[in-house]
Amino acid sequence: MSRVPRLSAVALAAALVLLVGGPASAGEPTVSDPRVVAPFDFAAGQTPENIALEPDGSADLTFAFARQVARVTREGATTVLATLPEVADPQTPGLGAAIVTGIARAHDGTLYVNYATGTAENGIWRLAPGGGAPEQIVALPSDALPNGLALDEECETLYVADSARGLVWSVPLDTRTPAVWASGAALEPTAAIAFGANGLKVHHGAVWVSNTARSTLLRIPIGEDRAAGPIETRATGLTTIDDFGFTGHGDTVLAALVMEGRLELVRPDGTHRTVLTAADGLDNPTSVAVRAKTVYVPSAAYFTPVKDPNLLLARISKNKL
Repeated sequence: MSRVPRLSAVALAAALVLLVGGPASAGEPTVSDPRVVAPFDFAAGQTPENIALEPDGSADLTFAFARQVARVTREGATTVLATLPEVADPQTPGLGAAIVTGIARAHDGTLYVNYATGTAENGIWRLAPGGGAPEQIVALPSDALPNGLALDEECETLYVADSARGLVWSVPLDTRTPAVWASGAALEPTAAIAFGANGLKVHHGAVWVSNTARSTLLRIPIGEDRAAGPIETRATGLTTIDDFGFTGHGDTVLAALVMEGRLELVRPDGTHRTVLTAADGLDNPTSVAVRAKTVYVPSAAYFTPVKDPNLLLARISKNKL
């Protein structure tokens, strides 16, 4: 999640960072046939911030400023599943507005979402598979900004990227007690940009985290005792990186560069190249999901003059050259 009032600071940081590029390599994924399947209403707060996928290929999206969770079919039909309760005087760090951010889906259909408010409502909320009112299950400190969210069902633990404090929380579902799982300078924001740890995924025995302020993609091994291992920097130069997704079982990543308006393919060696741009329909992309041969990219239109939030789908396939 990136803050609109800090546009100038983010733009300055973007100008100072050199992106690592290069042509497609044989055998690596290619992205083609982009098409916008669902436009959204920016004025109504329908700014899609994060995404989780349903078994039928529908996308569950968080609409940050509408405080909503919505489901969008592959054909673009949109249904609001829940609206988080209004907060009288939100004190969200760096924002001042209540926003719904990360989302994760359990196999039974339960949805978990982060609600950043700076008040007692700050934390993780649950939506039951059968519907009903959302329920807060974890409270986080008021100065935390919960952003990226992932569920490790093997050990029944939620992981949360805290953009304001610059750390990762772990929350066992049996106790629902949050604890600082990983911290350090690599996760923290900077003086210029107030958003540090942002996107988060659990992948191959590690928690992967993006840091918007530092333009980096990080990997944190999960030890046998479930403790965090040393933080590894896997890629740099990812200017204004928001959330990201893996293309498959390997460590190749598709990263949403929100201010840059680009989708970047990040190779396991850390080099990267642009695969989609605003010309393809992106408008401040915020997150990524991949299912089989389809890439999903929500755009929130936070910073562009023409407000065109949307959900874009594209085809992902192996390069046969």
